[in-house]
Amino acid sequence: MESVGTGLVGIDWHDHRADVVLSRAEKRNAMNEDLMNDLVEAFRTVDGTEDVRAVTLLGDGPVFCAGMDLEMMRERVEPDADIDRDLFPEVLFAIEEARQPVVAGIKRAAPAGAFELTLPCDFRILGSEAKYGLLEVALGTFPHGGGTQRLPRLVGLSKAKEIVLTGEFVDPGEAERIGLVHEVCDDDAVDDRARAFADDLAENAPLGLEYGKRALNAAFDIPLERGLAYERSLGHELDHTRDYREGFEARLEGREPEFTGE
Repeated sequence: MESVGTGLVGIDWHDHRADVVLSRAEKRNAMNEDLMNDLVEAFRTVDGTEDVRAVTLLGDGPVFCAGMDLEMMRERVEPDADIDRDLFPEVLFAIEEARQPVVAGIKRAAPAGAFELTLPCDFRILGSEAKYGLLEVALGTFPHGGGTQRLPRLVGLSKAKEIVLTGEFVDPGEAERIGLVHEVCDDDAVDDRARAFADDLAENAPLGLEYGKRALNAAFDIPLERGLAYERSLGHELDHTRDYREGFEARLEGREPEFTGE
């Protein structure tokens, strides 16, 4: 595994897939400033790597992520705390803006900030025993790392209010039913399933994946008419690419396409 920055995040490279791995297992991968900086660097690295078509976000050890580091959070409530409060949003935008689809593998625990960490991912694979929810209202605050904005876009406003304002863990079966996660499996199988899901994505045309993600991400941000025009403009950009021709020729010839991202 290639270490990033301070070494609290690593990248495993596998053909057209990159695994971004939280590597602070002795602290249950809790996020401190070093780990968050490393995450930003890792996603910028994979985003800029031409051969990578899909990405996973995983946790080293038995747990995906325990949320924010409690020592860091205790310091944050001090009036003179020197904490970078814009760092977590930067992490989330780095994930969201990656050109490749990102698959989160969520095993055993992802409370509070860890829950919010998974929201900008494009797909979420959840362990059947995972503690997954937003607990902040029981801690004297509310989820303000994107939870109140990204979550309603995934599950609707009413269900998002239930998750945020009760402060309870979401049952994994319910999470799958409401579309919060894409699949539930045994916790011990989460990482492998996330990798397999990403590998399936990576078999598709890289420009199709990238442009499709860009169009989908714009769906809630602009009016329908502008969104349709944006979708068409992106599609026209691919009309004369090598991969577009290859996709049709391979289908007509009854063979697997060989995409190059051109």
